[in-house]
Amino acid sequence: MSAVEVLAGVDIVALRLSDEGALQVLLLRRQREPYAGQWALPGVLVNGRCADASLDAAAARALADKARLQPQYLEQVATVGNGVRDPRGWSLSTCYLALLAPDAEPQDESLRFVDLSFVTAGQQALPFDHTQLVRLAAERLRGKSVYSSLPLYLLALRFTVTEALTAFQACLGEPVQHTTLRGRLERMKAQGWISDTGEKNYPKMGRPQNLLEHRPQEAEAFIFDRSLLA
Repeated sequence: MSAVEVLAGVDIVALRLSDEGALQVLLLRRQREPYAGQWALPGVLVNGRCADASLDAAAARALADKARLQPQYLEQVATVGNGVRDPRGWSLSTCYLALLAPDAEPQDESLRFVDLSFVTAGQQALPFDHTQLVRLAAERLRGKSVYSSLPLYLLALRFTVTEALTAFQACLGEPVQHTTLRGRLERMKAQGWISDTGEKNYPKMGRPQNLLEHRPQEAEAFIFDRSLLA
């Protein structure tokens, strides 16, 4: 790489909700230098040799080619750049937040999910500035979860109120009142973003629960009229 070249790429913070109700981030074992063999965020370089029509297209390519997963939601978070984040020289990276279905699974041994808290707390070291990117994406998710339906993209298309509560609490990192969330879901139902399926979920323990269906409009999030934590 010459002194006048700048590397440009996208990196993906792809999250899913575990069976235990914890957020997990997808990591990829790097095959090439720098940092060959280390676990990092999946990403791709963006340059004239690629047919990407946009940064969003490059992010979708990173998920399809590197992670072999289809996100339920994808959002650009931030662009970072400097001369020290990559040992090859000056580089830019646009970070994306991707939300995956709970049944998303690694396709081979080069991919794995780890608890998001391990990365944000520094217990799982990542190369480049990927730890910072994970923290930025997690903060974006938390901030938008206060006033929008974004956590529902971490659930299956059909879900219960209890499952929705688990998703919101995982994203916010604090308890949410069941009645408060139910009221927000009722507003979504009134505007066609959620529908009653007429079916029930029968857990091994506890009472049967009504199954709702998420009907997002153009992969966006429903905006609440006030904070979920108010």
